[in-house]
Amino acid sequence: MDLPVMPPVKPMLARSVARIPPGMHYEAKWDGFRAIVFRDGDEVEIGSRTTKPLTRYFPELVEGLRATLPGRCVVDGEIVIVRGPRLDFDALLERIHPADSRVRMLAERTPASFVAFDLLAHGDDSLLDTPLTERRAALLDALRDTHQPVFVTPATRDLATAERWYEEYEGAGLDGIVAKPLDLPYRPDERAMVKVKHERTADCVVAGLRYHKSGPVVGSLLLGLHDAGGRLQHVGVSASFPMKRRQELMDELAPLVLESAEGHPWAEWARAEAHAGRRMPGAPSRWSGGKDLSWVPLRPERVCEVAYDHMQGNRFRHTARFRRWRPDRDPATCGYDQLVEPVTYDLGQVLTPHRPG
Repeated sequence: MDLPVMPPVKPMLARSVARIPPGMHYEAKWDGFRAIVFRDGDEVEIGSRTTKPLTRYFPELVEGLRATLPGRCVVDGEIVIVRGPRLDFDALLERIHPADSRVRMLAERTPASFVAFDLLAHGDDSLLDTPLTERRAALLDALRDTHQPVFVTPATRDLATAERWYEEYEGAGLDGIVAKPLDLPYRPDERAMVKVKHERTADCVVAGLRYHKSGPVVGSLLLGLHDAGGRLQHVGVSASFPMKRRQELMDELAPLVLESAEGHPWAEWARAEAHAGRRMPGAPSRWSGGKDLSWVPLRPERVCEVAYDHMQGNRFRHTARFRRWRPDRDPATCGYDQLVEPVTYDLGQVLTPHRPG
């Protein structure tokens, strides 16, 4: 492979802001695997956000990229899997598997797509220092004949349109809006863009904790919500506390610590054989990297308010943000029924092949 921009390259990143800023280039924020694709003739490499190779996990996408992209180029985008009218992040997670036979079976069952949103190189030219507006025009020209599985993300400079997308696209499983300065060069591994993500709040039962890597202070709180049958389901974690606050939380929760999980709503999760089914507080995953995921059971008597962006199935998609304790809430009343369900939006109206015109 001999390209003007060679792997590995870390993608340009975005910092979070509360509102969509005016006077910028706006795109939908996709919920998938960020990826930079390098193509030189028949050679195709897919690098992840951390520059680790993703190529072997998406054989059907490699074929599609080879058939669709220009002969020599470097393209930044997102790998997604579509099921029905929505994105399916769980299906992406299933692809990161050591068995090639399983990867190829899933490639046929749930084929992936690639949504392109930036062009880093084309032919013999590096576009890293080229302003965004020129890179976007070059991207549209280079990918003017794209078809499944390659798409170009919709973009606009109209703030009202971006605000409408922010509301509508969530129903198709998208994360929010990314805004980029019009004259922005491509800056790998820098937070040079901004993102506006959906945030809601929920009152959750704190039913366990994990220790911080530094010692016996709170690393994360394990959150639960009651389902329609009254069972307390593990829905995610809240973390990212200052060190002083981790000790304070440990002191506050110490009276609730149980010597064992006996009688706890999640008692079965302490048994290794239960890990094969559902995602549980102590369950290993291919993303845990050997981390200690053991947990400390708490009497499920405390309620906290957390902020979350959206759900992935019956769990929070990302780490929830702790807001405050809710001593006025009865843990038994904390259920899924309090969560806001976004209006469904047909992803087919977002993912359409680019055609010049």
